[in-house]
Amino acid sequence: MGVNPPAHPTGPARPARPARPARSARSARSVAVLAVDAGNSKTDAALIAADGTVLGTGRSGGFQPQRTGVEAAVDVLAQAVAAAAEAAALPLPGPGTPCADQVSACLANADLPVEEQQLADAIGARGWGAATRVFNDTFAILRAGLSAGGPPLGVAVVCGAGINCVGMLPDGRTARFPALGQISGDWGGGVGLAAEALWWAARAEDGRGGPTELAAALPGHFGLASMAELIEALHLGALAQRRTHELVPVLFAVASAGDPVASAIVERQADEVVALASVALARLDLLDEEAPVLLGGGVLTAGHQQLDELIAAGLARRAPRARVSVVAAPPVLGAGLLGLDALGALPEAHGKLRAHFG
Repeated sequence: MGVNPPAHPTGPARPARPARPARSARSARSVAVLAVDAGNSKTDAALIAADGTVLGTGRSGGFQPQRTGVEAAVDVLAQAVAAAAEAAALPLPGPGTPCADQVSACLANADLPVEEQQLADAIGARGWGAATRVFNDTFAILRAGLSAGGPPLGVAVVCGAGINCVGMLPDGRTARFPALGQISGDWGGGVGLAAEALWWAARAEDGRGGPTELAAALPGHFGLASMAELIEALHLGALAQRRTHELVPVLFAVASAGDPVASAIVERQADEVVALASVALARLDLLDEEAPVLLGGGVLTAGHQQLDELIAAGLARRAPRARVSVVAAPPVLGAGLLGLDALGALPEAHGKLRAHFG
C-alpha cells in the first residue's frame, strides 16, 4: 500500500464559516471546534474556541460501530457531546443549531477511508457542526505528539487493544495500514499479547510446548491453580473474556524476569512496532530525514523497559534518524489540533489548547 493522497474533509465539502452571533452566548463564547476522540472503551469530547480556550468537556462510553451499528455508536458520541455542551453552558447541538464551525472526530474502528466517510455522513447528519472531518484515532496520537508550530510531519504507532500506524506529510499526504487484525497482517496489541501468552502457557502445561513461567503466572493472577482451571473459567464464562487484558502486565513482568518464552513474545511485539514505523517512514520518504516517531496506546505508554529498549534498538537499525518519543497527552488534544489546523488557527491557539491538556 502506497502513500495516500492528501486528506480532505469527509462529509459535505463546505468551507469553514465565521462564527455566527445568532445563538445564545455565541458572540462571547464562540465554538470553533468540537473535538471528539472515541476509543473502544471511552469517548472524550471538547468544545474549543478559536483562540484555543476549552469551553467544556464531556465523556461517555466506548465507540464500537462494528458491534452496535453506526447509529448506536454515534449515539454514544452524542452523550459526550451533550456533556461537553452542558459543561460549557451552551445549548444542546442538533440540526439547525450546530455548536461548532468544525467537527473533528478521531475514531477507533474507522480503519478504512470508506468507514471514515460513512461515519462522517452519520455524524454530519446530527448537525453538530458546519463541517465534519473524521479520522482514524491513530491520527489523534500523531497530531497530539507533534511539537507546536510548523506543519504536521511524522509517524505514530498506537498499541492499545490492537495495533495501528499512520504517517503524515505537511502537504496532507498520509501513509496508513488497514489495521483489521490478522486478515490485514497485524499482530499484537493488548488483545493479541494476552492471547499469545495464553497459547504458550496452555501448551507448556499440557506438554505440547516448552516450559514457561507463564503457565503459573497467568492463572495465578486470577487466584487459580493451573492453566486448566483458567481455560475452563474462560470457556464457561466464569471469568469474562474481557478480563484477559489484565494478563498483559503479567506477561511483561514474566519477560523482565528472564523467561525465554515471554521474552520472545515481547521481542515480537517490538519487531512489529519497528516494522510499522519504518515502513510508514519509507512510504513517506522520511527514512533519511529527522522525523518523529510517536508511540501511544496503553501498551506503549506503560513504561515496559524491555519493550522500550527493543523498539529503540530496532528503530536505530532501520530508521537511525527517527526521533522516538511517547505521547502521554490525551488523544482528544490531537482531535482538537486537527480541527484548529482545518480552520487555519494561529499558533497561539494551538499552544493554549496544549496547555489546557498538559
